[in-house]
Amino acid sequence: MKNLKRTFILSIFILVLSLAVRAQTGLKNGDVAPNFIAKDSEGKSINLKQLLKQNKAVVLFFYRGQWCPYCNKHIKDLQDSLQSLNAKGAYVVGVTPETNESISKTKEKTKASFSLVSDRGYKIMKDYRVDFVMEETLASKYKTYGIDVAKNNGATDAVLPVPATYIIGKDGKIKFVQFDTDYKKRASIKQILAIL
Repeated sequence: MKNLKRTFILSIFILVLSLAVRAQTGLKNGDVAPNFIAKDSEGKSINLKQLLKQNKAVVLFFYRGQWCPYCNKHIKDLQDSLQSLNAKGAYVVGVTPETNESISKTKEKTKASFSLVSDRGYKIMKDYRVDFVMEETLASKYKTYGIDVAKNNGATDAVLPVPATYIIGKDGKIKFVQFDTDYKKRASIKQILAIL
C-alpha cells in the first residue's frame, strides 16, 4: 500500500512536470539528426554517423532515469524485442542525464543489453530539443519522495529529457518521432517495427 501511494504521488508530480515542459518541441520527421559521439555505460564508443554506416537505422530514445517506472517499462519492452529490432537492421541507443552508476541500476531493473549513454552536460538532449530544467520547487518535492534528480545526474541542476524516441535512417534523417510531454506515452514496439 505504501508503494502504491508513493507511485500515485510520484505520478502527480510527473504530471505537473509534463505540463511545464510544453516549451520543448523536439525534432521533426525529415530533420537531419544531429551527430553525437559518446561512450556508453560499458565504455563502448557510440558515434551516430558510424552506427548509420554499419546499420540500416538507429532507434534513439531518451529516458528520465532509473526511478521512473514508465521509463523502465519502455526499456524492458525494447529489450524484450531487441532481436526483432536488430533483425530489421536497427541499433538501439538510450540516452539519459543520469550517471553511469544510475544506469547500472536501470540495467539491473530492465536487463537492458543495448547501449545506454550518460549525457553529461546535456549536449545530446539539447541537440534533440528534449532537455527540460526542473523548477527548484518541483525538484525539492521529488526529493521528499527519495528522488534527487540532480544527484542522480551527478550535477548541481535538475535536468530531465522529455521522453522521446527517434528512428534515424541510413541517410541521417529522422524517419519517426515520438515526442510527447505526457510522461505515460512512449513509442510502442509495434510502431517502431512498422517504420523499420
